[in-house]
Amino acid sequence: MNDVAVDLDELREKILSEPDVILDDRDIMRALIEANEKALGTNIIDLRGIAMERLESRLDRLEDTHRSVIAAAYDNLAGTNQIHRAILEMLDPVTFEGFLKGLGNEVAAILRVDCIRLVLESPSGGEGEPAVHKLGDVLSVVEPGFIDTYVTQGREGVPMRQVTLRQLRPNSDRLYGDATRWINSEALLRLDFGEGTQRGMLALGAEDPHQFRPNQATDLLGFFAGVFERQMRRWLA
Repeated sequence: MNDVAVDLDELREKILSEPDVILDDRDIMRALIEANEKALGTNIIDLRGIAMERLESRLDRLEDTHRSVIAAAYDNLAGTNQIHRAILEMLDPVTFEGFLKGLGNEVAAILRVDCIRLVLESPSGGEGEPAVHKLGDVLSVVEPGFIDTYVTQGREGVPMRQVTLRQLRPNSDRLYGDATRWINSEALLRLDFGEGTQRGMLALGAEDPHQFRPNQATDLLGFFAGVFERQMRRWLA
């Protein structure tokens, strides 16, 4: 019995000397409040306990929001670094052939996409042009109007944005060829090469259906498209 009394005295002194230890511990505070409510009886409601529960609930929501904000900021920073690295890689080649080769290899790897296609409209549609086939699978030359039809899927009244993100499997292998069967999401970047030039588009295809979703922000991809346009004007000049 004496040992118990000594332990209680030591515990009391500890609590009196460091009360924050108790106040900062949710489980201990909840147990103390519940014990106090039991001592008061069933006819008395202790509003302090109700207030504490509400404050704990608000604190939990604030912590969840805090974690979400940090995660979003981290993702945004990682995405910015990714786009910057891709742009630097894209600026290195000194020939158009090297530019397209890097686009389909190093740039695609940095952007973590499985397939990149540069689509250029031309009155000839690229048919019978040996130079087009020599440049590999990255470049696809199509007839005028193809880009608008592909982006809108032939539907009238669809707004034409610079960047379109969607989760679907392409219904045509015109762009991705044999890779079409495993492309489940894509980002379509419309390109403007200046007055008097044909339209262009950069298509980024991914096997992951969640890589590109309509509810994602497009600011970084829009910036990438702007730099890409300016780089392409060098080759088209």
